Amino acid sequence: MFGLPEKTYFGKIVPKNKFYDKLSIDRKLERSFIDQITSIRWVHKLSADTLNAEKGKITEEVEVFLIKLKTSVLDLNVLRQMDRELHYHLIFILEFEEQYQIWTSYKEESTSSAFKVGNYYHTDWVTEETFSLRIDGLNMDTIYENLVRQIAGDTLAQENGESLKNTVERQAAREKLSKEIERLRAKIRREKQFNRQVELNQQLKELKREMEMIK
Repeated sequence: MFGLPEKTYFGKIVPKNKFYDKLSIDRKLERSFIDQITSIRWVHKLSADTLNAEKGKITEEVEVFLIKLKTSVLDLNVLRQMDRELHYHLIFILEFEEQYQIWTSYKEESTSSAFKVGNYYHTDWVTEETFSLRIDGLNMDTIYENLVRQIAGDTLAQENGESLKNTVERQAAREKLSKEIERLRAKIRREKQFNRQVELNQQLKELKREMEMIK
């Protein structure tokens, strides 16, 4: 799918209840699996063997899952649950009415045996004719990083050859500042005292300067 090499194809159906039976998840998340998903198929296994690439220091394999949906909206906690249960780097292809969205999270090493799951990134709704995933890199770490960047698009645009980890951290800092700026603007609109408005506007200028420094 989406231009991935045929030799990486796996094609195994994964029962939905694998992710909620015998697990301590809330009833709402269980209903999301049942009500929003038609089927889950493990479609590709990207590894050093299937790609004739070198092994990575962090990335062992990248597993690609096709999730056929009953609705165009999927509870993000479904993906988080799958990421928690499967200790690999994952890519999710959501299918609804012959349109697709490709999702992934940035996973990095943690002190425990599991990965730390960060923000999720996704494409717009696309078709197989209008979007493809390129295998770019000599080892699994680089291949994984490039796949995440392809899926995230401009959201994780690289600056001066920085690592994916640094790009993710820079984007997270921008998002945090953006939220602080919006909260401060709302506070300024509500403020009645002129002196306080001047003080808050000075704080707003400082936040904007910080945002410009991050790029």
